Amino acid sequence: METIPAKHLLHRSRSTEWFGTDHTMNLYRGCCHGCLYCDSRSDCYQNEAFDQVRAKADALRILRDDLARKVRPAFICTGSMSDPYNPFEEELLLTRHALELVDAYHCGVAIATKSDLIVRDTDILASIQALSPVICKLTVTTPDDALAAKLEPRAPAPSRRLAALEKLSGAGLFAGVLLMPVLPFLEDSGENVLAVVECAASAGARFIYPAFGVTMRQGQREYFLDGLERAFPGQGLKERYLRRYGDRYQCASPQAGELWKIFTAACREQGILYDMKSIIRAATLGYGDRQLTFFD
Repeated sequence: METIPAKHLLHRSRSTEWFGTDHTMNLYRGCCHGCLYCDSRSDCYQNEAFDQVRAKADALRILRDDLARKVRPAFICTGSMSDPYNPFEEELLLTRHALELVDAYHCGVAIATKSDLIVRDTDILASIQALSPVICKLTVTTPDDALAAKLEPRAPAPSRRLAALEKLSGAGLFAGVLLMPVLPFLEDSGENVLAVVECAASAGARFIYPAFGVTMRQGQREYFLDGLERAFPGQGLKERYLRRYGDRYQCASPQAGELWKIFTAACREQGILYDMKSIIRAATLGYGDRQLTFFD
């Protein structure tokens, strides 16, 4: 695999609003899942070879040095710009060894992924969670494998992710679902949202965090809309998006208000957390003064 240089692996977050994390970590650059809607494809991130996965050179040594410099343990988010469990990870083990370092330095971790490979590292995640917060976030925007195959053509099917969620939850890990994006005109029906909640609840999800809409900006917008035309020919989806949203960045579903009502009622019925503050509280409960630090 091609590698790219890196000076640091840990970068301080501007706030702890996103799942309480105070640092980000990306061991890889780029993603091979091919999701039509991925915001990380946007021009502002200056990654022209986005579909090519490249590893950060000497990543584990750099991460070790970054962790050693921390005055207090970090709470690290990974999966924001590339999936830490891309197919190359199965052989390279960068994420697994990075988690071993996270554990050794008593840091917490919040992982976002579309891959069931995360189950491989259940042992290390459980070890981390014994002393520090762990949040496992699996993206599921529809339980329909056939629909997902058009939107996320090279990612593991939602059924595999839900099976992984069940294993993580069964191992006592704090795990749940990212229900985002919920694509207008394709996934924004009450039936789809309820199906995700029901499947997540059956898999033991502690939380579901939603976004009823999609983002579009330069670079990513063109890829997304052209991809919709190829995946759903003759349905006029590109024209519908352009007519309704133009060049807007935040593109909420026309049904967002109603979907929120349906979603929250279903989550309350199932006992699933869905607002960020409650998720952070639950994930950091029992970790002493770190609980308040992550929540503030």
